[in-house]
Amino acid sequence: MSPLLIALLVIWFISGVGLILFVLLHSGKGTGLSDIIAGSVYNNTTGTSLVEKNLDRITVVFAAVFFVTLLVLMLLYPQGSIAS
Repeated sequence: MSPLLIALLVIWFISGVGLILFVLLHSGKGTGLSDIIAGSVYNNTTGTSLVEKNLDRITVVFAAVFFVTLLVLMLLYPQGSIAS
């Protein structure tokens, strides 16, 4: 396997695991892990916490990295054409 393939697979795997973890950290309707961690850091005008906004940003970054890495893998190695 080439070093490029290994690097792409590692990035893809880490972004996938990170995406799963950060999606699970989001709160449903005000009762989630983010509210337990920083329940007192609320912005009263919007009703969402600062932690929740940061979780949103990090989740979007993980999703974008996962998607871009997946597309690059699909373009470089179509139909499972990885030779050992």
